[in-house]
Amino acid sequence: MAEINVTPLVDVMLVLLIIFMITAPLLMTGVPINLPDSRAKALESPKKPIQISIDAQGQIFVDDDAVSSVELPDRLTAIAAKQTPGDEPQVIFLRADRALDYGAVDKLLGELNRAGLNKVSLVSTAAAEPK
Repeated sequence: MAEINVTPLVDVMLVLLIIFMITAPLLMTGVPINLPDSRAKALESPKKPIQISIDAQGQIFVDDDAVSSVELPDRLTAIAAKQTPGDEPQVIFLRADRALDYGAVDKLLGELNRAGLNKVSLVSTAAAEPK
C-alpha cells in the first residue's frame, strides 16, 4: 500500500513563505524614510509610478537617484515630456519623511505642478487599528 508523504512539501512551502515575507518589504523601498501613519487603502496603478522621496535632511531622490534642487525642475520636465497625449498620466508617488517641514513638501508639489505632473499620491505607512 503506497502513501504519499506531504510533510517535506509542507516544510519547503513554509520556508519559501518565510523567505518571501522577509524579502518583499526590502524590495519596495530604495531610500530609507520614516513615513507618517495613515489608515488609507493601498493604491493600484496600471503604470509603474515614479517615486520621489525627501529624507529628513531635505535631500530629494527621484526613484533611487539623488537630485539637487537645481536639477529637479529639468528632471521633472523630462519625466513630463515622456507622456504621450491621450495616454494615462504618469503617476508620482511622493514619499516625505515625517520629521520634514511641510514647506519643503509644498515646494516639491509646486515643482511637480509646474512640470505638468498632476497625478501625485502621498505615500504613508499603514497605521495599526485603534483598540
